[in-house]
Amino acid sequence: MNEKKRKKAADQFGEKPVRHGWLLTLIFSLLTIIFISPIFIVLMNSFKQKSFINLQPFSLPKGDTFVKLENYARGIEQTGFFDAFKNSLIITVLSVAAIILCTSMCAWYIARVNNKGTGLLYTLCLFSMIVPFQMVMFTLSKIADMLGLTNPFGIVIVYLGFGAGLAVFMFVGFVKSIPLEIEEAAMIDGCNPLQTYFQIVLPILKPTCITVAILQAMWIWNDYLLPYLVLDITKYKTIPIAIQYLKGGYGSVDWGAMMAMLVLAIIPIIVFYMACQKHIIKGVVAGAVKG
Repeated sequence: MNEKKRKKAADQFGEKPVRHGWLLTLIFSLLTIIFISPIFIVLMNSFKQKSFINLQPFSLPKGDTFVKLENYARGIEQTGFFDAFKNSLIITVLSVAAIILCTSMCAWYIARVNNKGTGLLYTLCLFSMIVPFQMVMFTLSKIADMLGLTNPFGIVIVYLGFGAGLAVFMFVGFVKSIPLEIEEAAMIDGCNPLQTYFQIVLPILKPTCITVAILQAMWIWNDYLLPYLVLDITKYKTIPIAIQYLKGGYGSVDWGAMMAMLVLAIIPIIVFYMACQKHIIKGVVAGAVKG
């Protein structure tokens, strides 16, 4: 009886049954295994002796090859992992917060004020997404050094500039879908522009804020080139820079310690993504039935 009701409802709303669903499930399951396998191989090799990683990279650690947490201890000691972790955390958190706050306010202004100035500003933000980083990296490093931005707090300004283009583009599209009547009602009730933004607009932008936060956090946390060019690496090292110091002379690499540090480096960003993923899905569903 329930099956008949389901088919009747499907016919009523124009739904078509998915054919060959088992084939799609199989294909996506294989893709999932392919994407996850590199992480599993890194995790597996982080518990093996470095001499066996090149000889038996796909074998499980057991017997003489299993070294427990020795690779982790050696990697933390050689790289100064906790100092690098602190620098990466400060840079990522402050940069993401600055990008979300500044670009959402900018996008709100662009979407609500329709004139040539806002159109030019929006065009410049989009243009910044097109310019290759290699064209500006040497000039950027020189200017950052002149302005004293070679520290974890100064580089936040640099990340704000590079992350603004994509963030503004995403925020503008969402702000345009917000009914203007909501903001007009807030202003009638006595809210000034700042109160309207923080009490009305910003809570509505939560799904986009989380999406922007995930994209920017993954980029900033894993970025190697920009911190290497801007930061004074004799004093401040991020995790990607610290891991590079596991390379010795003549091309020698402590693969065991490097695998262990890679595992520690990817855990925080995976946890952050998994924690925020449900909010993105809720935001997409809420936006689909809005209006």
